[in-house]
Amino acid sequence: MQTTHTTHHSQNQKPQTTPKFHPVIQRIFDKREMGPKEIAEFLSWDLKSMPSLTSMKDVQKASTRIIQAIENNEKIAIYGDYDVDGTTSCALLYHFFKMIDIEVGLIQPSRFIEGYGIHPPSIDKAHEEGYKVVITVDCGITNNEAATRAKEIGIDLIITDHHKDARDEMPDAFAIVNPNRRDEPKDSELKALAGVTVGFALAVQIREDLIAAGRKIPSLYPLLQFAAIGTICDLAKLNPTNLKIVRHGLKQIPSTEYPGIRAFFSPEERERGFVPSEKLSFNIGPLINSKGRLDHPEKALQLLTIEDDKKAFEYYSHLEICNNERKFIQAEVFNSAKEQVLKNLNGSEHIVSIVYSPEWHEGVIGIVASKLVETFKVPAIVFTNAEEKGVIKASARSAGDLNLFDCLNENADLFLKFGGHKAAAGLSMPVENLSQFKENMLSTIAKLPAIQRTVQSYYDVEIGPEEINPRLLKELELLEPFGMGNQKPIFKMKGFRLDNYDILKDVHVRWSLSSLNDPSTKLKGISFNYIGKWGIEDPQDLYNAQERNGDELTAYFTLGVNHFRGNQYIQLMIERIEL
Repeated sequence: MQTTHTTHHSQNQKPQTTPKFHPVIQRIFDKREMGPKEIAEFLSWDLKSMPSLTSMKDVQKASTRIIQAIENNEKIAIYGDYDVDGTTSCALLYHFFKMIDIEVGLIQPSRFIEGYGIHPPSIDKAHEEGYKVVITVDCGITNNEAATRAKEIGIDLIITDHHKDARDEMPDAFAIVNPNRRDEPKDSELKALAGVTVGFALAVQIREDLIAAGRKIPSLYPLLQFAAIGTICDLAKLNPTNLKIVRHGLKQIPSTEYPGIRAFFSPEERERGFVPSEKLSFNIGPLINSKGRLDHPEKALQLLTIEDDKKAFEYYSHLEICNNERKFIQAEVFNSAKEQVLKNLNGSEHIVSIVYSPEWHEGVIGIVASKLVETFKVPAIVFTNAEEKGVIKASARSAGDLNLFDCLNENADLFLKFGGHKAAAGLSMPVENLSQFKENMLSTIAKLPAIQRTVQSYYDVEIGPEEINPRLLKELELLEPFGMGNQKPIFKMKGFRLDNYDILKDVHVRWSLSSLNDPSTKLKGISFNYIGKWGIEDPQDLYNAQERNGDELTAYFTLGVNHFRGNQYIQLMIERIEL
């Protein structure tokens, strides 16, 4: 696959003459067309420079009703989605209400019973339990039927969500706080907020209103830890607002007072004082998600709301066991799905991976779709059987810049349920519609330019082996957090020799490299799940080509620090090595 590297230079912008940063960091800023002003804004931690979170529509209305419920001793419930964003949203509001000495109910649906969102039976149950106000977090914007039912039986439904407002009409709820509702400004920076930060915005407004009424309310700053976890793990775009929110949340985690957050970190990790965003996306997120994927998410929410360290460790252990089970199931489903894709390849261009099996576990099809995108570089839609007979459900993931939501929306007449956003979506439909759906999606996506609908291999800057040093690693931390819209820099490197390699557990590769210009410069690298990867050169073939033919090797990687038995060393996280 061809790797592209484009550099754009603004005619009005000159690179800084006096380098303030490591040369590699400065080249990254130049590649991003960032001058001193843009760099300062990107690196800013100034929360006061953010747009007002409470400027969203209905925030004041929702706050007023909640305070009224508090004054009248009416029961309040928080209803949240079962993923990381929903779970952290529930935890954030739980801790907020606890700060103001208010007990609230926590409700989370099962992926396998109620499914995504809030539905009339859940409203009826809330009514039976005496709740007068139900606040949704990270869901509700497309659940018109639930809003109608709530109104019928006298429950004030307050929807806080960030998903696309996709129905013909908005739900007839008491209040809807959503930066992506149809009547919010189209250019608002708040559109990128995760559901957890929309919930935080509501808490900010309630606090302001209570203070105005003469109450003394503690700072909500510690709650940004939950906002950071939800934002990173939900792949919210890291625009300037989200960057600031996540930075302040991450900063507090090493000294967190929340036992549930503390449980995710060893004493050594907390002592380092710096939490990389990858800890959230590759460790904390999958652990929280694992319960919701395989059964009910309650243990994850209990962990994030518990006050006892011993209990927190117990809940954390539950998540670890569940996550290991999830990994096993996921590997089985992925291998089966991959075989389906390979079987259907016929030599023509592969446009989209659409696979189905009634046996696949519903809880892992979203991850499997993501791994299929990673493997075949095209959009993926993974179907399995739903609970209801004759109905199948799917998780869909986009590739490149493709707006998958719009492509799917063209087939809305085939669906029973449908929701999501540009990069990811979920749907259900009668199984007999699958053939027509495949035909329609293939036709729709094939009309678009390949560069728009495929994962393009790219790198940020080229780097020499001698430029990799502790100073570079330290300054890379300034660019944190990494995630959607602020990807971790990918480096291209030539001028090195593959000294040797080891294969670990049959699939991982540990690389030992050295500089051709200065053989004393040694580098260590690791590639996880490398052996058998689609379209990747075998390590032995690379070594042989280098030794016999003198072929030059090119590596693509990110940089990290490996902490092992009290020691630390620079480690290249190698995506691939090419001839």
